[in-house]
Amino acid sequence: MPAAAAESGARNLLIRVAAALVLAPLAIAIAYAGGWLWTALVTVAAIGLYVEWLTVVGTRTPRVMAAGVATLVGAAWCEAGRIGATYVVAMAALGIVAAALLARDRRGWTAVGSGYAFAAMIASIAVRLDEIWGFAALMFVLLVVWVTDIGGYFAGRGIGGPKLWPRVSPKKTWAGAVGGFAASLAVAAGFAGFGLAKIGPILGLSAVLSIASQLGDLFESAVKRRFGVKDSSHVIPGHGGLLDRLDGFVAAVALAAILGFLRGGADGVGRGLMVW
Repeated sequence: MPAAAAESGARNLLIRVAAALVLAPLAIAIAYAGGWLWTALVTVAAIGLYVEWLTVVGTRTPRVMAAGVATLVGAAWCEAGRIGATYVVAMAALGIVAAALLARDRRGWTAVGSGYAFAAMIASIAVRLDEIWGFAALMFVLLVVWVTDIGGYFAGRGIGGPKLWPRVSPKKTWAGAVGGFAASLAVAAGFAGFGLAKIGPILGLSAVLSIASQLGDLFESAVKRRFGVKDSSHVIPGHGGLLDRLDGFVAAVALAAILGFLRGGADGVGRGLMVW
């Protein structure tokens, strides 16, 4: 590797680490606080995801953005206030349909982006709602996603080898995928070791969420490749945009919320996810 490229890579890594050291503790503190503070953070992030998606696919207009923002805020208010799942679903459906109808073209892509933002927001709030298990469940999902990403980065760079899907993501390798997966199992073992979960179910859950996280990353890369975009934005130093940073989390938390809902109901998603 040329010296200039190596120096640039090292500088970018330092920026990524510095940004993570600031943002991760802040996110954890707000997640611990929960309530409207967490809802506000998640809603702002979902709006950012929506706007970045529209920018990537080329359908960002004031009226499409307004429709999405208004319905995202409305759905967040309904869910955090526990007004009822029916209202949350209705607001999401209204937002998706309105965004698609207001877009001049690429209505399908606009609808997918709206659904993506709603899924990220609704799932993130739902996992945290449980007063007893919500924080543990949310931290489990966050840690699985983070270590999958970190383990994949260092295993991929250190081992290299065959590419995972070079046409979509040229830098990702099979070694990185396996390394990230293995790191996620260590998180599961840690939760079991502290008595927060049974070892068998939590290992299986970690494996599923790690795979979902990596598939979410590949999905976002495929969308950017489809529209010839390198980064969704430059809002996070060293990481790109919110889509670039949260792609794996969106997929993992959406799946986690579905599993938790099926086992614990609308108000017990966290318990449904962690107690087997």
